[in-house]
Amino acid sequence: MSLTCGIVGLPNVGKSTIFNALTAAGIQAENYPFCTIDPNTGVVTVPDARLAQLDGIVHSAQVIPTTVEFVDIAGLVKGASQGEGLGNRFLGNIRETNAIVHVVRCFDDDNVVHVDGHSDPIRDVETIEVELGLADIDTIEKRLDRAQRGAKSGDKAAKAESEFFGALLEFVSDGNAARHFEVPDSLAAALRECHLLSAKPVLYVANVDESALAEGNDYSRALEAHAQKVGAGMVRICGKVEAELADLEDDEKEEFLAELGVEEPGLNRLTQAAYRLLNLITFFTAGEKEVRAWTTRKGALAPEAAGEIHTDFTKHFIRAEVIPFETYMKVGGEANAKSQGLMQVEGKGYEVEDGDVMHFRVGV
Repeated sequence: MSLTCGIVGLPNVGKSTIFNALTAAGIQAENYPFCTIDPNTGVVTVPDARLAQLDGIVHSAQVIPTTVEFVDIAGLVKGASQGEGLGNRFLGNIRETNAIVHVVRCFDDDNVVHVDGHSDPIRDVETIEVELGLADIDTIEKRLDRAQRGAKSGDKAAKAESEFFGALLEFVSDGNAARHFEVPDSLAAALRECHLLSAKPVLYVANVDESALAEGNDYSRALEAHAQKVGAGMVRICGKVEAELADLEDDEKEEFLAELGVEEPGLNRLTQAAYRLLNLITFFTAGEKEVRAWTTRKGALAPEAAGEIHTDFTKHFIRAEVIPFETYMKVGGEANAKSQGLMQVEGKGYEVEDGDVMHFRVGV
């Protein structure tokens, strides 16, 4: 499953600094607007301590975590939906992602220029979200016009689309994000075809200074309240600290984090939060060749999960042999689970649970 999160925000909020620390890509992160012109892409592993625990039993040849792809998209500015600051180009990059990671400046620093003169997280969030909404209005209007033409010819499906997109246009024009609009199942595919920016799930990243990393500050608390209000996630990170951590050895990282009063790097929490944002879970396969984490959506049935390993597995699925992670660890592996009758044999209707250790049986 290919998962892509677009990192967005105003210029000079710390997007590229955070992206650098995420991917160790070493891209530019200078203190001036539009340092990032073309989107930079990096694939980041999702931290999961269960992989090492499984490998401690299996002793496989390799351990392969699941991943999330992050795209660092250039800073948006007011007027982006009308092309300001190369806005149309940048908005197009966002359309290709599954979710939006919105980095918000939650610190004061006279040495780092703010495009609006001073920090104000809620104003900055609204600037970006207004531009996303304006871009969506243009997209919806075009789709509505097409549906209305079809409705005039008596096409019942076009009439339903016309009514739906008309209501959606009014909803988004009132300043609401498309992701909060109720969508009937019959029109879900039509909405997906529009690739609306405000329909994508959002995770806010409060980029704070070092002193606010453990407890936050007024800026981050305001952003957290806003995230709760709109049903979005939020993670607090200090971009400078993450950049320093990227250059340290593991034991040095632990010592540094302890001094800051935090348990793990903010980027671990960011990656995990992005994974949860997309309503995903992890299942595992474990054998001599590899211990591997696989991504599937929450609620996926066994044949769909099998298809994450190979597309043919969905079509030729016979059954799944399942051991919950806790059981696998408690009894010491697959052989013991089998001998104790603790391996579940499941059919096509089995809903995969996070942490399941699975082996799929497929036909030819």
